[in-house]
Amino acid sequence: MPITRREFVHLGLGAAAAASLAPLACADAAPAAAPVLGQGDFRYRLVPGWAQLAGVKVKNGHGLVFDKAGHLHFLTDHAQNNLMVLDPKTGKVESQKNLGLTGGHGLSIVEEDGKEVLFMTCLETHRVLKTTLAGEVLMEVGWPKESGKYKAAGEYHPSWTMHLPGGDFLVLDGYGKDYVIRYDKAGKFKAVFGGQEGGIPHWGPHAGITDLSDPANPVLLIAMSDQQCLTRWTPDGKKLAQIDLPSTDPRTIEPLGDHWIMGTIGDQWPRSFTRPGDLSVLDKDFKIVSNIGGSAPVYKDGKLQPITADGTFRHPHDMAVGSDGALYVGQFNSGDQPLLKLERVG
Repeated sequence: MPITRREFVHLGLGAAAAASLAPLACADAAPAAAPVLGQGDFRYRLVPGWAQLAGVKVKNGHGLVFDKAGHLHFLTDHAQNNLMVLDPKTGKVESQKNLGLTGGHGLSIVEEDGKEVLFMTCLETHRVLKTTLAGEVLMEVGWPKESGKYKAAGEYHPSWTMHLPGGDFLVLDGYGKDYVIRYDKAGKFKAVFGGQEGGIPHWGPHAGITDLSDPANPVLLIAMSDQQCLTRWTPDGKKLAQIDLPSTDPRTIEPLGDHWIMGTIGDQWPRSFTRPGDLSVLDKDFKIVSNIGGSAPVYKDGKLQPITADGTFRHPHDMAVGSDGALYVGQFNSGDQPLLKLERVG
C-alpha cells in the first residue's frame, strides 16, 4: 500500500524510510530533509522521532512549559501518569509523577518568592493544583462554590490558569460554564466574570496568557477556541478587544519573541475529531504572518481568508518555545504523536 506524506510525518519515517522503498539504484542517495513548514521569517522543520516515549504511559498531550534550568515539563491525562520532565535535546523522560489528574489539561509556570511553581488544571476532578517543579502539591483549589455560579462541582471544568503580578491568578472554565474566576495568592475566591450573561458564549475561554507589554496595565489575552477569536480583557473583566480569526479554533496563545504563536485545531471541532490543525504566528497587531503546517495567510479587505492545514499536526494543544528557538508541541487525540519538536530554519 502506498505511504502518504502525512503518514511519513506522523510515523516519523522520514526520507531514509522512503529510500528503502525506492529502487536499489537509489540506495546510496543522501536522505532528503523533512519539509519546511511555515512562511516568511517563521519556518520550521519537524525533528522525526525526537520524543523518547516508548514504555511511557501517555494518553493525550496537553500543557507544556520550560523552567529556568531548561527542563521541559509536560502534562498528560493518563490515569497513571500526569507530569513528566524531559530533556529537550534528547527527548528522554527524566522523571514522571502521577497526581490523580485524569483530566489533566492546563499547565502554567510562575515564580513565587524566588521559586518556580507549577499550576495545573483538571477537567475531570474539577480542581486546580499548585505544585513544586517535582510535583509536590502546595495548594489545591476546588470548584468555585463561593462565586454563586455553580450548583455542583460537576458543572466546573477548569481548562487553564492565568497569572497577575502580585500573585493573584485566574482560572478559565473553558469546558464548563465559561466563567473566569479570580483568586488571590492563597487561593481565596475574589471575583468572577464572563459566562453567557457576561458576553462569553459556550466553548469559549480555553487558555490564555497575561500580556505585560505595559507592566502597569496587565491585559488578559484569551484564546476563545470554538468562537474562532482571541479576546483581550482587563483583570477585572472589562472586554477591551476581539480579534476574529475565522477558520481557526484557537486553543492556546504563547509569546514568541515580539510575536505570538497560537495553536489551532481547525474549524470543525467538536463536529469533527479528525480535522488537522496548525500553528499560527501573529505579529504585535495580531495579524497572522505564518501558518506552520498550513497554507500561507491571506487577508482580503482586512479579513483573514480560510486556512487549509496540510496534515502535519493532530490537534495541537499547547506549545513551548526552547532557548534555541525550537518549538515543542503537545497534541491531544493524536495516537502515537502526543509530543513533537520542530527546529527553526527561518
